[in-house]
Amino acid sequence: MRQPSVNTRRLAAAAVSLVLAAGAAACSGPQDNDAKASATDKGKPQKGGKLTVLNTEPQTDFDPARLYTSGGGNVPSLVFRTLTTRNRANGAAGTKVVPDLATDTGRPNADATEWTYTLKEGLKYEDGTAITSADIKYGVERSFAAELSGGAPYLRDWLVGGADYQGPYKDPKGLASIETPDDRTIVFKLRKPEGDFPFLATATQFAPVPKAKDDGAKYEEHPVSSGPYKVVKNEDDGRHLLLERNPNWSEKTDDQRHAYPDTIDVQSGLDSAVINQRLSTSSGPDAAAVTTDTNLGPAELAQTSSDKALAARVGTGHFGYTNYLAFNPKVKPFDNPKVRQAISYAINRTSVINAAGGSALAEPATTFLPDQKAFGYTPYDHFPAGKTGDPAKAKELLKEAGYADGLTISLTHSTAQNRETSPEVATAVQESLKQAGITVKLVGLEPNAFNEARWSATKSPGFYLSRWGADWPSGGPFLAPIFDGRQIVTDGANFNHALLDDPAVNKEIDEINKLTDLAAAAERWGALDKKIGEQALDVPLFHPVYKRLYGKDVKNVVISDWTGVLDVSQVAVK
Repeated sequence: MRQPSVNTRRLAAAAVSLVLAAGAAACSGPQDNDAKASATDKGKPQKGGKLTVLNTEPQTDFDPARLYTSGGGNVPSLVFRTLTTRNRANGAAGTKVVPDLATDTGRPNADATEWTYTLKEGLKYEDGTAITSADIKYGVERSFAAELSGGAPYLRDWLVGGADYQGPYKDPKGLASIETPDDRTIVFKLRKPEGDFPFLATATQFAPVPKAKDDGAKYEEHPVSSGPYKVVKNEDDGRHLLLERNPNWSEKTDDQRHAYPDTIDVQSGLDSAVINQRLSTSSGPDAAAVTTDTNLGPAELAQTSSDKALAARVGTGHFGYTNYLAFNPKVKPFDNPKVRQAISYAINRTSVINAAGGSALAEPATTFLPDQKAFGYTPYDHFPAGKTGDPAKAKELLKEAGYADGLTISLTHSTAQNRETSPEVATAVQESLKQAGITVKLVGLEPNAFNEARWSATKSPGFYLSRWGADWPSGGPFLAPIFDGRQIVTDGANFNHALLDDPAVNKEIDEINKLTDLAAAAERWGALDKKIGEQALDVPLFHPVYKRLYGKDVKNVVISDWTGVLDVSQVAVK
C-alpha cells in the first residue's frame, strides 16, 4: 500500500491492509454504490436529527497525525479537513481527487518534485480563529514525531529531509522542504517525482493543527476541528465518540460535506452480528443508524435478500482490493515458471468465490489491478482457466516442468474466518489443484503468525494466500509495493512476495510517477500490470464486494469506489 521508506513504511501498510480486508475504508474496505440503495431517498435531504454510527472498530488515536486514512470518507473527515479530498459521489465518480482546504488539487513544477497549494479564504477552526498554511505545515511535521506514529508514512520517504526528521517536539525548526511564504500558500519539495501527490494530500496528516493548542499525545482527546463537526466527547479511546456541529464551519468553503445531522454518535467495539441485527430491526435510534465497517455475511445476506424492505436498505460497495495466491520463486518448485503457470490454469474460481461468500460478496479476478478505470484496469487473462479451471492444460505444463506424475506442495493460510485467507478459501484451492494432479497440504497459522510468515522476505513460504488494498485509487500504491524491487524489505514487513527486482519494472514505475496526467498514468499502470502478469508471479483470485445495511430513516446514501463504504458526510436522517 505504499512507496515510503523501509520498515516503518511496510509495517503501517500492513496494518491498513488488514483494515481494508475487513471492509473498512482506509486505508482501507471495498466500493461502488448500488444505485438501488438510494432509491428510497425521496425529496431533498433536510438538516437536523441525530445520526448513530455502529461499528466494530473503535475510533482509536483520534489525532490527524496518527490516523491512517486516505480520502477520509468516514468519521475522521467530519472533523479534519485536508488540502484535498475525494469527490463525494457514488461509484467511479467518487475516485476523483478534488480540492478541500485548497483552491485546487495542487500545482506541480515541471518534473512533479514540487507542489504548491493556496488555501481558500475564510477558513476557520471551531473557535473561530483563522486556519493558516503554517498550521498545515505544523500538522504535517508533528506526524513525524515518534509518539504520534501510525499515520500514512509516505511523507517520510517523499519529502526532502523527511527520512531523518524527528518531528517538531525534537526539532522545532521544522522541515525546510515545506515552505509557507504567506498565510495562504504552502509548498512541498519532494526528493523524487510524485504525480500522485494530490492523492496523498487527502491524508489526515495534511489537516491543520494550531501549534498553541497542541498537547502531544493528549491532543486526540479534543482535537481542534476544521470540519463540520467538533468532538464533544471521546470516551474509552474512541469507543464512544460524540460529535456536534462546528459553528464556524461554512459550507461556502466546503462543497464536499453536507453536515445534515445536528449530532453524530459513534458507538464502537460492538459485535458484528449485533450491529447487523440492530440495523435490520431499525427500532428507536437505530432507525437513523449506519455502519462503516461491518459487512453482511452470506447467511445474513440471504435473509436480507428475501425481504424487499431490507434489501432496499443494503448499500453495495467496491474498493481497490485483490485477493490472490502468492508464490515465493526462491522456494522450489515455484522457481519453475511452468509450475506457477500450471497452478494458474488449474484454479477453479467459482469454487473459490463460493468459499469467499458467493458471487454477491466476491467477483472473479484475472488481473492484479482491480477492475476499475481509476487504477488503470486493463483486461487480460494470460492463463485462461475459465470459471472452473483447466486441469488438462495444467497437467500438460506440469509434464513439461518434469512432474508428469503429479506434484505435492503446501499452501499456507490463516485460521481466521475472514472470507479471504481463510481455511475455506484454502480448501477450495486445494480441491482445484487436486483435479490437475497437484496434492496440496494445508498449513494453517493463527493470524499474527500467518502475517509474520507472509511478510518475511527471508522466511516466507513458497505458496500462500495473500491480499492487497490501495491507499488511494491509482495503480501506484497498488503495484509498486508488490513489484518494485527497491521496496523489498529484509528486516521488516515485506510485501514484494515474489522478490521481484526487475530494472525494467523499477524504471517504468519511476517514469509513471513523473506523470501528473492521471489518465495517462492509469493507462501506463494497466500496461505494466499486464506485462508483469506474464510471469505468473501470483494468481489473482477475487475482488471483495461489500454489503452493508443502514437504518430505515437514513437518507442520501453515497458509496464511492474510493472507500467502498457509506460516506457519513453525505447522510441525512428523518
